[in-house]
Amino acid sequence: MTESPWQRAVAPEVLARLHPRLRTYFGPIPAGHVGRGEGVFTVVGTPRRWLWPVLAVLARDGVLFPVWEHDVPFTVANRPVRVGRGDPGTGQEAQVAVRAHRTFRFRSGDRTMVDAIAAGPHGLVDHLGRRGRVSADLRAEVDAHGPDAGVLRLVSTRVSFRALGREWSLPALLAPRVTLTERFDDEADRQRVSLVLAAPILGTLYRYEGAFRYAIAPGQDGENDD
Repeated sequence: MTESPWQRAVAPEVLARLHPRLRTYFGPIPAGHVGRGEGVFTVVGTPRRWLWPVLAVLARDGVLFPVWEHDVPFTVANRPVRVGRGDPGTGQEAQVAVRAHRTFRFRSGDRTMVDAIAAGPHGLVDHLGRRGRVSADLRAEVDAHGPDAGVLRLVSTRVSFRALGREWSLPALLAPRVTLTERFDDEADRQRVSLVLAAPILGTLYRYEGAFRYAIAPGQDGENDD
């Protein structure tokens, strides 16, 4: 991969504001290499148990899980891929992407969350789950000054899903909003991540946050970290 999806879809002046260690994380992963991280999430899931039946369905595809746990060890493996088949007749190509496998060490056993962030025709798109049936268009923001200087925020602007052979967009009044924050903690020498899934009226539906160390190293191209 000569360019990462973030380099293809996000303005260079925005990426230039990132903390230097985050530029590595969001930069390209060389062929034959894997980005690997290991750390602990201080919290994962939701205490709203009435949501767990819905999350159990999403868990089958590696999207979200019906849990509410603290101090959960996890690993992440990032690999360069292409998603979508492309269309030679129109000149459209498969999208450059990074697929992440995040394995959570829950008390009930290991579970793996899968997603692929791609450079779509109109910006970043996160395809959730092994089959990528749920997608979120993302807007990238990086402050140049202030307490959050160098921090990346990804905010969803549209949520869609594939069914019956077509793509359906959720109305803005119903669509959940995803906010992902990535920052580097120089004092702890760790990357910190926070994800919040919230819905109008209902508020926070799901979240995780934690810290990890990350490095790119030679590795197999297979995706069998589950």
